[in-house]
Amino acid sequence: MPPKSGIVWIASYPKSGNTWIRAFLHNLTRIMNGEPGEQDINEMARFSTWELDKQRYADFLGFEPDNTIHRDEIAATRHAVHRQIADAATGLVFIKTHNGLVVDRGHPTINFAVTSGAIYVVRNPLDVAISYAHHAGTTVDQAIDHMALGDAETAGKERAVYEVLGSWSQHVWSWTRTPNPAIHLMRYEDMLGDPERAFGALARHLLLKPTDRQLADAIELSSFERLKAQEQQKGFRERPPQADQDFFREGRAGQWRDVLTPAQIEQLVRDHGEQMRRFGYLSEDIQAAPAA
Repeated sequence: MPPKSGIVWIASYPKSGNTWIRAFLHNLTRIMNGEPGEQDINEMARFSTWELDKQRYADFLGFEPDNTIHRDEIAATRHAVHRQIADAATGLVFIKTHNGLVVDRGHPTINFAVTSGAIYVVRNPLDVAISYAHHAGTTVDQAIDHMALGDAETAGKERAVYEVLGSWSQHVWSWTRTPNPAIHLMRYEDMLGDPERAFGALARHLLLKPTDRQLADAIELSSFERLKAQEQQKGFRERPPQADQDFFREGRAGQWRDVLTPAQIEQLVRDHGEQMRRFGYLSEDIQAAPAA
């Protein structure tokens, strides 16, 4: 049976453009509804939500789950939480996720019975490593090691359940291994290089029909410069306390050329070369060992 209302997942490995997508969708919706002003980055729960809130799981389990000892129970409850979110919505509801599209302790991380589609954003891991290091307050070498960690899971937070990331390659492969018309694939670099084409294709995938002016305005209001200016003015709730810089730090492609050492580049290519090749990230000037 088709779902009463459907979830559209906005999925990505961390620091790959997930927040940018959500900001664009909120701004586009506001514009098409005739609402003035730009979307407040701290109020993006209007058209999107998350599925990690511990309280949702506690409502089903009868107790607040602990991320250390209750992972089996959390995994078994995800689908009920997803259905509850979908049933409470009057139409499509966007949910941010960093979960890989995998089976966790015998249970798929995504409830397809209440899913209408997904947007998956992929970004060059050479740049992800730098952004992730600043985000997590670690060194680049530590970020590179973490991105290579197979079957990796987050620790979870005081009010949020854990997520199943896997390695960067596992995550990307899990969402893109089989072409699916319901999963719209976007590259971060295309969002930067040709935003009209990239975001226009996203709008069409969601069956939205903005005018050229509406699309251009939504792209402008969601630009990195606008998002960064908001964070500097009022802060950003989603910025983790351990981050050593702003959440919206630099927002450009190819920063790895100025930051990474040859050894770091070689390690990332060795760890992720197969998936990098699929998405055009193995440029001719990268001299590194072949993927293992």
